[in-house]
Amino acid sequence: MVSIFLRSLVYNVLFYVLLVFWNIVAIPTFLMPRRAFMAVAKMWARSSVWLLRVVCNTRLEVRGLEKIPVGPLIVASKHQSMWETFALMPYFDAPLFIYKRELAWIPFFGWYLMKSGMIGVDRGGGMRSLMEMARRAPKEIRSGRQLIIFPEGTRTPVGAPPDYMTGVGQIYTSSGVPCLPVALNSGLFWPRRTFMRYPGTLVVEFLDPLPAGLNRKEFIVRIATVIEAATNRLVEAAREEQAQLFGVVPSAPSGKK
Repeated sequence: MVSIFLRSLVYNVLFYVLLVFWNIVAIPTFLMPRRAFMAVAKMWARSSVWLLRVVCNTRLEVRGLEKIPVGPLIVASKHQSMWETFALMPYFDAPLFIYKRELAWIPFFGWYLMKSGMIGVDRGGGMRSLMEMARRAPKEIRSGRQLIIFPEGTRTPVGAPPDYMTGVGQIYTSSGVPCLPVALNSGLFWPRRTFMRYPGTLVVEFLDPLPAGLNRKEFIVRIATVIEAATNRLVEAAREEQAQLFGVVPSAPSGKK
């Protein structure tokens, strides 16, 4: 476990070094189309995933790439860690995120969020802010982008009871595009609220897309059902792998929110 601690420490330092490096590399993209910046952002994501494998021996297995539809899309992903907030980007042509508007105040990073046309939300803005988000998101999606959204609204520890919000249902019904559910087990390798990074096989699985046209209630039930079932399967397999690696599963934060 000492080795894992040291590897985790090294990775976290290098992760932020990489972030600064790619922020500098991206400076010229302020004068270029959005696609140029997104290309740099995807290189940052790939390099961070590569670094995780090299330093922490956390391998990535991606399943179901053939199920990703072309064109406008909602990508509804399980959210267990920070990992999926950047690592899913390279698999989509024009990824779109919803972010806390306070992040726009961060020099360079926040400027890039605005440059890339991401959707900022003022969480203290109440219903007015949510309505603005619900209005803008379908418009951006229909323009040809892929909205990567986390229906639970926040990171949930492995084993925590799922709590799917209704906001994604509103965006889905207003957009009129398919939804791609995503399951993963990232929380076992990049747990929330700790800098520890564990070895093993991190799996992200793209599931069968849901067609456009479902009503909001049916949509929420279906994505919650398929994402949770697949995620539980991936987590169980990863726990077995970790038990073989360590003899016991490494301690992780509680499953309570």
